[in-house]
Amino acid sequence: MNLMLPTQYDFIPRYLRLALANVLSNIMIPLANLVSVIFLGHLEEIHHFAGVILAGNLLNFLYFVLLFLRMGTTGVTAQAVGRDDREGMLLVGLRNGLIALVLGIALILFKYPLGELGFALLNVAPEIKSSGLDYFNAQILGAPAILLNFVLIGWFLGREKNTLVVLLSVLSNGAKIGLDYLFIIHLGWESTGAGISSATSQYLSVVVGLIFFFREFQWLELQTLAGKIWDISAIKSSLTLNGNIFASNLVLLVISLTLSYEGVRMGTLVYAQNALLWQIISFNTYFVEGLGFGTETLVGNFKGKGDSQKLEPIVGFAVVVALVVGLFFGGVCFLFPDTVFGLFTNHTEVISDIDTFVPWLLLVLVLSSIGFTLEGYFLGLAQGTTLRNASLIAFAVGFVPMDFAATRFSSNHMLWLSLSLFYAIRMMVFVVRLPGTFATDVDNGTSLPVLEKTTL
Repeated sequence: MNLMLPTQYDFIPRYLRLALANVLSNIMIPLANLVSVIFLGHLEEIHHFAGVILAGNLLNFLYFVLLFLRMGTTGVTAQAVGRDDREGMLLVGLRNGLIALVLGIALILFKYPLGELGFALLNVAPEIKSSGLDYFNAQILGAPAILLNFVLIGWFLGREKNTLVVLLSVLSNGAKIGLDYLFIIHLGWESTGAGISSATSQYLSVVVGLIFFFREFQWLELQTLAGKIWDISAIKSSLTLNGNIFASNLVLLVISLTLSYEGVRMGTLVYAQNALLWQIISFNTYFVEGLGFGTETLVGNFKGKGDSQKLEPIVGFAVVVALVVGLFFGGVCFLFPDTVFGLFTNHTEVISDIDTFVPWLLLVLVLSSIGFTLEGYFLGLAQGTTLRNASLIAFAVGFVPMDFAATRFSSNHMLWLSLSLFYAIRMMVFVVRLPGTFATDVDNGTSLPVLEKTTL
């Protein structure tokens, strides 16, 4: 058995490099956004600060449900790489890039109703709405670039171009910080400047990404592939996979919004405490998503090569790493709640009894860390239906009934229990589905002729 270990687990260095690249890429996003908030927070009028935060949250929700463009690109690209299917690998990027471009243009065309609807639901003061809409309308002009970047990063991850992924993230977020200073502080463009800097940095990143992408092509090869991009069955399969991932992400978004709304109804103090706890969950997610994307890439690669005997070892190793990450962040909060949450606020009434809810936080971090890693595993197999079904079942069976009880009894503990049940049931659905994926003839769970040479 010991002789088998080096061969079975020789993927570990690759996995760790992928995970590290993803984590570095992910954490640069909140850090760059934090700098924007700091610049705006030092302006004389606070409504710019408040408006941009609210508009940024709306846009984050919008882009989160469209993250399927990244999630649905990495696994199928890695499968094509594993099969040594160069044509299929390139077509994945081209087709998903086309979908991203269409969706990005659609967001620009519908920016007015989207912005008005979002702020109508928030019911904020007129000056905050005005500043928020200025940011929203400027930032959403970068939607095509943002969505194309989703595809490019997903494609590069599928090919294990770790350094390039980090480079694009550094370029985008570094440019954003510099442009924020130029537009907000130096030129005084306030909220509009923050939106323009975000959009501009995304276009800069996508131009560099496209340069590296098209370096993979020869001109005659591009002419040959152009006609195959429009293969109807392949586009339909891609839309099916992306649609299933979209449905799963939409469930997560609905849960996030519901928890926020229910917290407000329970009072300002409860809402503030939940918001602080959610900050820890969000930060943890940036790490475990990195693990999930690393898992997705290697699983897709092994699947493409027909190297199914490595599927069980990689999912086992990835889950252990995710468990360690979740326990670390949850454990620090559990052992030192006053220190951790004191970094966020000096309002003692908010943090004085927040330790009451920290055990729930620890449970959610552990369950969600394992769940996001297993999500990456099934994405690597292109099993979009598994993601969709796991989220829908967990939402209907776990979250909805307990959330109803939380509302009925106005209990924040029940609210956190509803979130815990969602992640627990979602994780269990993934675990139940695992054994069937270890077989050498595993079905991908959704028809993906885009991966088969015969349809190209």
